[in-house]
Amino acid sequence: MVGAVAACLLSQSNSLKKIAPLKIALIENSVATPFNSDQFDPRVAAITEKSRQILSDCGVWSDIEGLRASPYLAMNVWDAESTGRIRFDCHDIHLPNLGHIVESRVIVEALLNKIASLDNIDFICPATIHQYRREQENITVEMDDGTCISGSLLIGADGGNSRVRDHFNFDCKQWDYQHEAIVATIKTENPNEQTAWQRFMPTGPLALLPLNNQGDLHHCSIVWSQRPSIAEDLMALDDSLFCDELTRASEYCLGKVTSVSRRYKFPLRQNHAVDYVLPRVALVGDAAHTIHPLAGQGVNLGFADVAALADEVIRARGRDIDIGDESILKRYQRRRKPENLATMGVMEGFKNLFSADQLPLRLLRSLGMSQLDKMTPLKNEIIKRAMGL
Repeated sequence: MVGAVAACLLSQSNSLKKIAPLKIALIENSVATPFNSDQFDPRVAAITEKSRQILSDCGVWSDIEGLRASPYLAMNVWDAESTGRIRFDCHDIHLPNLGHIVESRVIVEALLNKIASLDNIDFICPATIHQYRREQENITVEMDDGTCISGSLLIGADGGNSRVRDHFNFDCKQWDYQHEAIVATIKTENPNEQTAWQRFMPTGPLALLPLNNQGDLHHCSIVWSQRPSIAEDLMALDDSLFCDELTRASEYCLGKVTSVSRRYKFPLRQNHAVDYVLPRVALVGDAAHTIHPLAGQGVNLGFADVAALADEVIRARGRDIDIGDESILKRYQRRRKPENLATMGVMEGFKNLFSADQLPLRLLRSLGMSQLDKMTPLKNEIIKRAMGL
């Protein structure tokens, strides 16, 4: 998703007068699964208003809505170990929604359809890069079929296990959360009320993200973070028993969980590159930073990365400056690194606060959430910042 957005935004450099458009190669090693309206993709993104605007700038948001996008109007968050509870509502900030839950497959399909219509983007798929050569005036990649491509800039948008990051030996700070996340699509007894539900438990948070299938509001995408041993036990349950466990864990907030799709499980780790850039190389999205999914901010940070990088590249083109020059790329890093670090710090603080089991901290959580829920101006400021506004 992040690499495709980067390609779309950079393609707009041809709007600059008297400057030839950038020629862009988008290289992907796996063929995307086509969107199927009869089933939900278990991988979803909680798209903020800022990210929606970026996708709109790419010219794909209307296509995404035409496929399937599920706006959510409110968010209920509560603490399993206390009476603490807080609710965010779009009506309090005079907006039509707080964001959209969108399947990853939907975003990818809309982006690839757009890219197919752009003359200055070559989509090369499936292909794997196995060699990189960085020289003073260009950078060259060699793919598995022997094809070589040279350019002024290589953008590593290849995810948390980035081969670009590893090949160029970017230093990283990383640690394992000792948690695993279970993701799936569920059907519930009661409609989801176009509300995101999140319960914090000592063993990990559970999020139920509302889906809307042509007016049917009885589906949610779940992200259930658990200790590895518990996650393994939950994955081993048959569908009926898993639904029972999930119903209890969600405290029947949507009634009984009546069915579940195929479940997937993946480890949770935090990783942050000390630097995002080298001469002619820039990391974006999960290649530069991965965070805990408890607030669904990962892909939104990635979209903000590429928006800032594209802005700096297009600015450099307008001034006839080499787009791979490290001074240009460091401007991107200075714009993005503080915000990414701040978001990662807040997520880490939330995780540690809600996983603490000491009585004083439980009381503090309960009091803090209850007081914050009554402080409407501050609460509204928090949700606006989370939306990128």
